[in-house]
Amino acid sequence: HRQDFFLATKTGERGYKKAKEEIHRSLERLKVDYVDLLQLHNLSDRIEWQIALGSGGALEAAIEAKQQGLVKHIGVTGHNLTIAAMHLMSLEHFDFDSVLLPYNFTLMQIPKYAADFNALVQLCQERNVAVQTIKSTARRGWNFNPPTRTTWYEPLEEQGDIDIAAHWVLSRPGIFLNTVGDIHLLPKVLDAASRFENPVSDEAARALVESQEMTPLFV
Repeated sequence: HRQDFFLATKTGERGYKKAKEEIHRSLERLKVDYVDLLQLHNLSDRIEWQIALGSGGALEAAIEAKQQGLVKHIGVTGHNLTIAAMHLMSLEHFDFDSVLLPYNFTLMQIPKYAADFNALVQLCQERNVAVQTIKSTARRGWNFNPPTRTTWYEPLEEQGDIDIAAHWVLSRPGIFLNTVGDIHLLPKVLDAASRFENPVSDEAARALVESQEMTPLFV
């Protein structure tokens, strides 16, 4: 079924040698000749960013793999409040094919993050760079409740709530909604996405935030 899927993987290594080893290990484990997208994972720390994108860094391993036909596209990911700004810096340094970062209603109520995210989306649209978004159904951190899911955050659970959260993300043109990491919640997100027709207003999203006591994952 390889031809039916756009297959992505990532490396968290920062140096050329270890990143190259990890790329080849992914190919071996997945039992494929190439991946469609290789992502440099979580480039949010400026020192690690300099190492990964500098001479002898992980980016060189990614470029080499692309030249060898092992990788079709190269992307960059990240998770915290500075990541949109860091992705902008990454795109100034190299012509990445995709970026991945959090996007949900609660995070977009933080002015600095919202401004950076909007600037990033504008640049990506101008340069035809894919914008992948994550954490659409994040409710809050686990606090003192015992985890009941494989996600590191407490997710929304009910189909109706997931519908609103996913549809709010899908209401924005030009971005992708990535699925969740818990296989029991995955069918609900796919179901929500399959039924998306009408944009969800900020008012509806705000009502969900209040009813579910949602808070930003990053502060």
